Amino acid sequence: MNGLARPPAASLTQEEAFARIRLLRSPNIGPVSYAMLLARFGTAVASLDALPDLGKRGGRQYRAAPADRIEREVDAVRRAGAKYLFHDQPDFPALLAQVDGAPPILTYRGDLSLASAPCVAMVGARNASAAAVKLAREFGKGLAGAGFTVVSGLARGIDGAAHEGAFPRTIGVIASGIDIAYPPQHEVLQERIASEGLLIAEQPPGTEPRGSHFPSRNRIIAGLASGTLVVEAAVKSGSLITARLAGEAGREVMAIPGSPLEARSHGCNHLIREGAVLVQSPEDVVELLTGFDGTPRSTFREPVSQFDFEPGEMAEAQPADIASLLTTAPVAIDELIRQSGESAAAVQLALLELEIAGRLERHAAGRVSLAG
Repeated sequence: MNGLARPPAASLTQEEAFARIRLLRSPNIGPVSYAMLLARFGTAVASLDALPDLGKRGGRQYRAAPADRIEREVDAVRRAGAKYLFHDQPDFPALLAQVDGAPPILTYRGDLSLASAPCVAMVGARNASAAAVKLAREFGKGLAGAGFTVVSGLARGIDGAAHEGAFPRTIGVIASGIDIAYPPQHEVLQERIASEGLLIAEQPPGTEPRGSHFPSRNRIIAGLASGTLVVEAAVKSGSLITARLAGEAGREVMAIPGSPLEARSHGCNHLIREGAVLVQSPEDVVELLTGFDGTPRSTFREPVSQFDFEPGEMAEAQPADIASLLTTAPVAIDELIRQSGESAAAVQLALLELEIAGRLERHAAGRVSLAG
């Protein structure tokens, strides 16, 4: 079972939509456990009913998110002029749905069709050089002119310049709620993107951005696009996290080279050395991404654990006894499957029970550990 890709919903009742929001906002429920619950029980309504028993089997009492809190959230989304988008609705971006841990529910403002057009992500340093900012703006304009939607994260520096150059063919993905402008100096830019382009948020309305939200935002940026271009970045930066996520998803990873004397270029040069494609013009990007068929020229990617199974297997599985194999050190799920001798679905069900009970943490690249 890869990402949240599944047949489009024939119809989504208000009861089920409300239950889905409540399920995702409940304690210890993330995108992966949400997908597992729907695979196991079929609907969010049934999943909510099953949570107390699952928590008990995992060793803890469990209470779902209060319904009145979800009612307040739905009202806040409406007041912000935003809408919900669920993972199996026809307009949910197909490339994003393929990513492991894809967001099951988004809120958005603006033109959703921009996410279904060919997309390229552009990211880079917040404290970018003047030359790089100018270059990002020119690349944004050139790519938008070639029919691509430019996706970025509304940060200072490269992100903002990419958005400005691409208007109105641009998507801003934010780490806050849909009603929170961040950074504050980009409030006007964010509103313009919501009005003329597309603004996307995963966090509930009213949520201020925290450090842990930015890697989650970055996976959406990388997931929406067939390729990610890093314009200028240090070796240790969020931009390289986005590039790594793009590589893990089997997307193209591109970088603009820079001087070895400039620290802000070291990240791009590192990516190129590790297999990212060197690009020097918007035309290079267009050539790489036009008709992208899922086979990137870039070799910059890390192996990701594979533990595929069909939803029907999850519905019929019995949980494996794997708690004794876990410690606080992260381990790949496929290693747990090998060592236990159990099916992927049985291991995932056991992990789900532990996660709902608050005893499990999920890590990048399909790894898990006992909660510290």
